[in-house]
Amino acid sequence: MNKHFAVIGLGRFGSAVAETLANSGAEVVAIDRSESKVKALADLATIAVELDATDEKALREAGVQNVDVAVVSIGENIEASILVVMLLKELGIKEIVAKAVNDLHGKILTHIGVNRVVYPERDMARRVAMSLIKPEFLEQIVLSPEYSIVEMPAPAFTWDKTIRESNLRADYGISIIAVRKQYFVEGIKKETWNINPSPDDIISKDDVLVVLGANSDIEKLS
Repeated sequence: MNKHFAVIGLGRFGSAVAETLANSGAEVVAIDRSESKVKALADLATIAVELDATDEKALREAGVQNVDVAVVSIGENIEASILVVMLLKELGIKEIVAKAVNDLHGKILTHIGVNRVVYPERDMARRVAMSLIKPEFLEQIVLSPEYSIVEMPAPAFTWDKTIRESNLRADYGISIIAVRKQYFVEGIKKETWNINPSPDDIISKDDVLVVLGANSDIEKLS
């Protein structure tokens, strides 16, 4: 079942998030006060609505209370951004991602209950959207529409096997380009990086793999 998103504020960041989510098959309610910005997303979004997001009644009429995740992308108007987040909390939205314009704005958003604060440029917007769709990916760098580099926990079937024995390249067409190993020393978590690992290096349960491959192949692995 696809997640249902609301994207509030359709500037450069919000439009990129809404577009990426919609192209990935998610249901998206796109909201902005600007008629032209709403029209630009009308063919992509499930619903595109022109309204004032600081109006709780208008948000309810748009069905925002039914979404799984809300992304607040109101830019320079910090007061409006904070008010919208507060309204979303009152509507019962459990996961809220919000754009902040500075550190103070971000701290306030965190304090009032935002789950994730971002300080984006346009390329970051696509990465945020993909992380919402695929929470098992710790990080993703989109190299092209077809290929990505992804950081992800080592799948269970690879534990205690060598990279060669895991057969990721043969079975999935994916290359492991680095391994982040995590361990504890006197109760303190530490990590080391193994860049360009050997085929004979062993993958452990707590390892994080950095893999390179086609998005379709990474999707199969996840």
